[in-house]
Amino acid sequence: MRTRTVRLRPGVQVLTRGADEVQVGLDPRWAVRVDGLDPDEVRLWCGVGPGTDLDALARGAGARAARVRQTVADLAAAGLTRPDPEPGTTVHGPASADADAWSLLTADGDGERQVLARSRAVVGVVGLGATGMAVATHLATAGVGTLLLDDDSPVGSVDVAGGAHRWADVGVPRATAARRVLQDAAPGVRVDVDAAPDVVVVVEHDAADPARATLLMAHGLAHLSVVVRAADTTVGPFVRPGVDPCLHCLDLHRADVDAAWPTVLARLTAGGPDTGAVRRRGGEVGVVAGASAALAAAQVLVHVDGSVPSLTGATVQIALPDVVGRVRDWSAHPDCGCSRLPGPPAPSGP
Repeated sequence: MRTRTVRLRPGVQVLTRGADEVQVGLDPRWAVRVDGLDPDEVRLWCGVGPGTDLDALARGAGARAARVRQTVADLAAAGLTRPDPEPGTTVHGPASADADAWSLLTADGDGERQVLARSRAVVGVVGLGATGMAVATHLATAGVGTLLLDDDSPVGSVDVAGGAHRWADVGVPRATAARRVLQDAAPGVRVDVDAAPDVVVVVEHDAADPARATLLMAHGLAHLSVVVRAADTTVGPFVRPGVDPCLHCLDLHRADVDAAWPTVLARLTAGGPDTGAVRRRGGEVGVVAGASAALAAAQVLVHVDGSVPSLTGATVQIALPDVVGRVRDWSAHPDCGCSRLPGPPAPSGP
């Protein structure tokens, strides 16, 4: 079996801190100090880069070889080194940055495996305005293999906010325009194939549609709600049917403090000229759309990677003017009954 070369994990830098000390890594979650070095050792370690073979470094250190080997062992124990990835597992394109980052976050340093496993994921995105389009683009460039797109309304000039859609696509159905954008951003992504989604992101205006939420629950589909309003967007909750508080739970909680909420909700979400509905299809502020889409995509990636998203039982309001997220926790409502549903199968993570 071929011995794989050991190097620092991607993104780990070595910086001098003084005459006898270096720092390995910048992020306080894993950075360490190495002290008690002589000047030659400081120079030796400050010359280490992402391509340095650490075993060869020790072999070439002469009288200091034993000390260098011990430092390499200490860095390995601190999770700052890893063997080269297996042949054929290199991640190319924009997802390579995800692989590098996950090489720092996973115990074994195999960020490539983590990202390549996303190619098996199928994610639906409903609503392809500026926010939904940005969610889809984030997922595609992070390595998600298949996206199911749902929105045939035409691209409007307001949808160009944040670079989500192109001016040349104004008037084209959003899903059609989205396919072009995604194929440019991530040529390997599969779009609208015949596949069942692992999770669905639903981007709606003003309020989450109870009928759609009920349908997702009935099919046992994990889903993430994103609700866009004129000056803010609410991301969450992330719902795993039978496990987490659902959108109906949130509406029941709202009705507990505002008896008129069911009436308002019905007028916001019902269709047809005789329902009193006031469905809005306005623009989406670019900075709010960008921040909301990044958060939503990150929650989906946590799920497809096999972990539990932080927005199960929580929402984040991202509002103008500061676009700083404000978290609100939610519990299952005793009158809902969603917790008695069978839970979904575990996601097929790496």
